[in-house]
Amino acid sequence: MIAATPEPPYHAVIFTSQRTEGDQGYAAMAEHMVALARQQPGFLGVESVRDGEGFGITVSYWRDEASIAAWKAHAEHAVAQRLGRERWYGAFALRVCRVERAALPEARG
Repeated sequence: MIAATPEPPYHAVIFTSQRTEGDQGYAAMAEHMVALARQQPGFLGVESVRDGEGFGITVSYWRDEASIAAWKAHAEHAVAQRLGRERWYGAFALRVCRVERAALPEARG
């Protein structure tokens, strides 16, 4: 689903990853992290996809860099980050961007 973000400026965190084999608790943790992120001050939305080969892209949207820093430091998120490095991701990259412009199409239906 396309995230309903406000008028820019705001920030995006782009997380690209290659999953390791097997679930190893990943699905439950990923679902919990999205639910927890939605509760954080400054959270605006999230979009996430993963292909059949395990390559995924998750983009989360935040009001400002302070909100991103608070989420990065959240105790439960820190546990998920550690487990990601240890067991869930063969490779990953994280990029933080400031969104200056956005063109969001109206819903069709």
